[in-house]
Amino acid sequence: MVPRLPRLASQCYRFAPVPCPSPSSSATPSSSATPSTSFFSAVRALHTTSPCTMPVAAYTSEERGVRGTTSYRVFLRDSAGAISPFHDIPYRAGANTFHAVIEVPRWSNAKMEVDTCSTLNPIKQDVKKGKVRYVANSFPHHGYIWNYGAIPQTWESPRHTDPATGCGGDNDPIDVCEIGERVANRGDVVEVKVLGVLAMVDDGETDWKVMVIDVTDPLADKLNNMEDVDREMPGFKEATREWFRVYKMPDGKPENSFGLKGEFQGPEFAVKVIEETHGFWRSLVEGGEEAGGLATGAVLAAGAKVVLARGEAEQVVAATAAVSTGSAAPEGTDKIHFVHLKH
Repeated sequence: MVPRLPRLASQCYRFAPVPCPSPSSSATPSSSATPSTSFFSAVRALHTTSPCTMPVAAYTSEERGVRGTTSYRVFLRDSAGAISPFHDIPYRAGANTFHAVIEVPRWSNAKMEVDTCSTLNPIKQDVKKGKVRYVANSFPHHGYIWNYGAIPQTWESPRHTDPATGCGGDNDPIDVCEIGERVANRGDVVEVKVLGVLAMVDDGETDWKVMVIDVTDPLADKLNNMEDVDREMPGFKEATREWFRVYKMPDGKPENSFGLKGEFQGPEFAVKVIEETHGFWRSLVEGGEEAGGLATGAVLAAGAKVVLARGEAEQVVAATAAVSTGSAAPEGTDKIHFVHLKH
């Protein structure tokens, strides 16, 4: 008999944070900004699964609820029905490529994210004090400057103190910035090439930002690492780091800090981080980690402790209202903010 998913509360609790250094310090495992291979071989055990050959075109999205409100959801589907973008899309798309689920299209402001606490983990708009959240425009940027999303089947464990930052993980799938020329759609599943990674510290939590490009992008063949990004897209790397430093400052929060002296690490380092977070995810869904209120039920993920039948998955989607247009974004969302950094 297929076990039924337990009813979950609308909010999941956070794990106890792992202490980390003060924002004024940039944790680094050695005197060099770029860790050696021996460092990673000592602290990062690789976890691998077979690549998935399903074309990304087989994945589609379905909007439900009222746009711009707390009821809005974007569910993901494969060719047979509703699935979880957190658990059911293989993290690897091929031998050297990965899947990315796009939560926020470039130039948009709505702060969308995979809902790790709800059954099927649909994409929803983040909520603070009962209101949906929007990212401010920090001059010279407008909204998000890349297609922003997450790699499925990964999890930044709060219980793991990352040597690159000295902090525990942020309890979410690992984030990606897709830098290709196309403005993606919310809920797109994209096959991407990994170019590098930035170790951000956000509110005392490790929050890796993986830089990727859609394999179908015209520049994909020319970009293999962050040095190539410098050559083909001069200034983009610096703009990315600056965006992550300042994006919360218009809300009265301090600038974010970084591990590894704020330097982008290369694709080999990035892939090892992805593999490590995939290992944490596998332990989570197989029951080796306390879920902490996270919805770990999966339709397809091999080895998942909680299995959701196809019919149950469809019932979850059907229980939500059909999509409709809500009110416009709050006044001031398009305002430009001039933030001042301490140097």
